[in-house]
Amino acid sequence: MTNKELYTQWSDQQTDMPIFMRSWWLDAVCAGKGWDVLLYIHPRTEQILAALPYLTGKRLKMRYILMPQQTQIGGIWIDQSLLNDDGSVWDKETLQNICTYMTDQLARLNLCYYYQHYPLTSPCPPLLQQEGMKVKKRVTYRIEDTSDLEKVVKHFSKDKQRLLRNAEHLQVQRGLLNAEQFFHFHQQCLNDKNKQISYSREFFLVLERKTKRNNCSEIISINDENGEIYAAAYVVWDKRSLYYVISAVNPQYTLGGTKLVSECIKLAHELHLAFDFEGSMIRGVAKFYKQFGSQPSEYYSVEKFYKWWFRIPYWAYRLSSHKRR
Repeated sequence: MTNKELYTQWSDQQTDMPIFMRSWWLDAVCAGKGWDVLLYIHPRTEQILAALPYLTGKRLKMRYILMPQQTQIGGIWIDQSLLNDDGSVWDKETLQNICTYMTDQLARLNLCYYYQHYPLTSPCPPLLQQEGMKVKKRVTYRIEDTSDLEKVVKHFSKDKQRLLRNAEHLQVQRGLLNAEQFFHFHQQCLNDKNKQISYSREFFLVLERKTKRNNCSEIISINDENGEIYAAAYVVWDKRSLYYVISAVNPQYTLGGTKLVSECIKLAHELHLAFDFEGSMIRGVAKFYKQFGSQPSEYYSVEKFYKWWFRIPYWAYRLSSHKRR
């Protein structure tokens, strides 16, 4: 069996694994590009104890690993048999061996650059830093407990509570928009603000089809009595969290944005899940998320330049991306 086939079987046993690391998710977001995985297998028991799925890009013979589109989490996932009840790893020596092995294997891929976001509770980043990788703190905004919806709304800012009351007349629809319609709505919202959409129609159609097949996504829209769409969001979920992956608000009807977030949180409540805004490190966006009573949760990015000269095309790309936004 290939590493990917072994990983698919093994990941099915990892009940707490984030949706973004599932093999079917990677098949969707890496369609047409391909992905692979590094496995750490115990030398005696031949049990898989850790895996590092990754997407490799290549331009002009420059090979690198980056996060796929619309994918918040990647990096090394540790087998749940190695974890204590609090999520910590009971075998520190094995954890160190895993991190050393993975860094050695990455170095053998002849990369120019490596970059991934690690899971919220991952014990790996500090050890990877000792292995010579650069680790940076990142923040996502979450509402961990959605069990009492009334209490959640009480933690909204006064301004958001007021906007929510003003939006009471708007209608909520689940599944009214199909993937094609959602994409075009999002595209039009961005065009009206002189911005470009960051993903393709084909990409989203594949992703939505895969998540719908696995019963872990929904498209929620906010409309008026005439059917005019004010806002819409595409959300996905796993065993622990519901993620606010893509949202679109008609710039002519900004009132729908607050109700949209509220309804997405309501869905998390119905599914007994935490709600994750999936970012953001952008100050203005973070301020918006905090107005819904969300709290910052730390996770880490892990990065390494294997070729010093790759910094030049990397920063040129970052600069051009910033200008497009």
